[in-house]
Amino acid sequence: MTYIVTDACVRCKYMDCVEVCPVDCFYEGENFLVIHPDECIDCGVCEPECPVEAIKPDTEDDADGKWLEINSKYSKIWPNITQIGERPADADEMAKETGKFEKYFSEKPGKGD
Repeated sequence: MTYIVTDACVRCKYMDCVEVCPVDCFYEGENFLVIHPDECIDCGVCEPECPVEAIKPDTEDDADGKWLEINSKYSKIWPNITQIGERPADADEMAKETGKFEKYFSEKPGKGD
């Protein structure tokens, strides 16, 4: 099992999860974070840190494994992040919106550390 980041993170990117990760397995996109599934040690300390509940065990993924695939793909090409960085200005407003991946997701990398 591994943990994955899901739709709720898009344009929120609070990053509280990043600071508690003991193995630094988070990677940063322009408006989304992902977890590298091969680096995650399944400790679960990141899950309760996410105020929008975007982090889930992969056992709660969509039936087609969509979020595991997204986390795998982008963790290989985005920069690693180990500290809380700048989050989107409208993060609090976006926290309650659903279906954000299809509407707002950006493939562009973030700044990383």
